[in-house]
Amino acid sequence: MKRNISILLVCVGLVCVGLGGLLASPLMRTHAQSATADLSDTTALETWTATGSLHEARQGHTATLLPNGRVLVVGGFGTTATSPPVSAELYDPATGTWTVTGSMQQFRYRLTATLLANGHVLVVGGGGFAGALASAELYDPATGTWTVTGSMHVDRREHTATLLANGHVLVVGGYDTSLNVLASAELYDPPAALTPTPTVMPTPIPTPTPKGTPGCDPACFPTPSAV
Repeated sequence: MKRNISILLVCVGLVCVGLGGLLASPLMRTHAQSATADLSDTTALETWTATGSLHEARQGHTATLLPNGRVLVVGGFGTTATSPPVSAELYDPATGTWTVTGSMQQFRYRLTATLLANGHVLVVGGGGFAGALASAELYDPATGTWTVTGSMHVDRREHTATLLANGHVLVVGGYDTSLNVLASAELYDPPAALTPTPTVMPTPIPTPTPKGTPGCDPACFPTPSAV
């Protein structure tokens, strides 16, 4: 049985993917990170098919569907505390395989990942080596790289992050480093360079209609002489 897995809808038909997570044994009460992934075909109810496995086992990660149909998996716990994954991987539903992409700047688990309007992915907060994090990073699918962006005012993990209609991201609640439950909320405003600029169509200028000489009908105009 898997726990703490990430579930999302992958756009190859209608297919749900369960990625990684904890493998739990109800008898032995032991846990181990999982690198496996399963596909659920919604056209055939309650059926699963194994697909390609992650390169690195993890749990407490995120899975984000990108505009190109691939899935970005990032963060989480690894198999050992001394080698937590800062890595990120991309799942290609067309081939059922994973490729490694650029790594985050900082290890984090139980984070949030939000697809922005411009196709970048905003990763916020989560747990780190010294406790909850306030930092945030941006992933660019075009280059496969991460850049640090503005930090939150409060360090938090196990929070929520929601993309608003105006392109801002609302982050709410979570735990801080002292495990206090948070009631605070923050808004992230993407950099202007990352916000799509609406296309403004120029106002057409009407072409003036030629007018004849006032008080003159067409007979006033000279007839062109024959050549």
